[in-house]
Amino acid sequence: MLTLLYRGPLASCDYDCPYCPFAKRRDNPEQLRADRAALERFTSWVAAQEREISVLFTPWGEGLVRSWYREALVELSRMPQVRKAAIQTNLSGRTAWTERADLAKLALWTTFHPGQVTHERFLARSRELAERGVRHSVGIVGLPEHLPHARRLREELSSSVYLWVNAAEGRVYTDAEAAEWAALDPLFSYSRHPHRTLGLPCRTGHDVVSVDGDGTVTRCHFAKTPLGNLYDGTFRPAPEPPACPNAWCDCHIGYVHFEPLRLYDVFADGVLERIPTLF
Repeated sequence: MLTLLYRGPLASCDYDCPYCPFAKRRDNPEQLRADRAALERFTSWVAAQEREISVLFTPWGEGLVRSWYREALVELSRMPQVRKAAIQTNLSGRTAWTERADLAKLALWTTFHPGQVTHERFLARSRELAERGVRHSVGIVGLPEHLPHARRLREELSSSVYLWVNAAEGRVYTDAEAAEWAALDPLFSYSRHPHRTLGLPCRTGHDVVSVDGDGTVTRCHFAKTPLGNLYDGTFRPAPEPPACPNAWCDCHIGYVHFEPLRLYDVFADGVLERIPTLF
């Protein structure tokens, strides 16, 4: 199976979180048309494949407020060769579109952003997904001011929904602080510290790759050397997990594929939507 982490040109978001490391812009109509065309090209390429494929959309902006991302997820989920169709989202949009998808394949990696949306509104969206049978995780950034919000989320979310916590970028946690977050997310330790990866094997470049809107393939979002192009046939996956070229990896999208951590044993079929097997 080949897993594709797709990130097209879209960069506009309906939120403006101060801690977000992503570059944001207000996409003009021309940029939105280009993003839509790129996504439709990608979806058509997947449709033409015979091998098993999984897809995770990781847009710089918010994809689900755009109709073409919703349609792509529905279409991909219905393709027989697609094993998983997932997206990272702030869950600000409506959820009714999920009724048209194959829920055995659709999954959402959702994030709650206090200050951008009320607790009640976000929780209602999560409950709608649960009622519709949509597989999803819920997460939050581990800032001190977010701890009460995270505790309330864990208390009110369904017990079947995994609550993950991302360590805030650049923040050093004391053991006492880390213990508070680990009480909510038993896997917080993986996010707390960057992982030394240089020269050690990672599945990226082998059975997991990153793809941009032009079809350029790289190992992942953090190893940018081009490996060819998806559309002209120049990309060839490495025969086995190659060594990571970076000194460190501190993002779950990357280190979940890092072989020495053995996180595929922890997440199994929930790697893309960040749901461990215990949920």
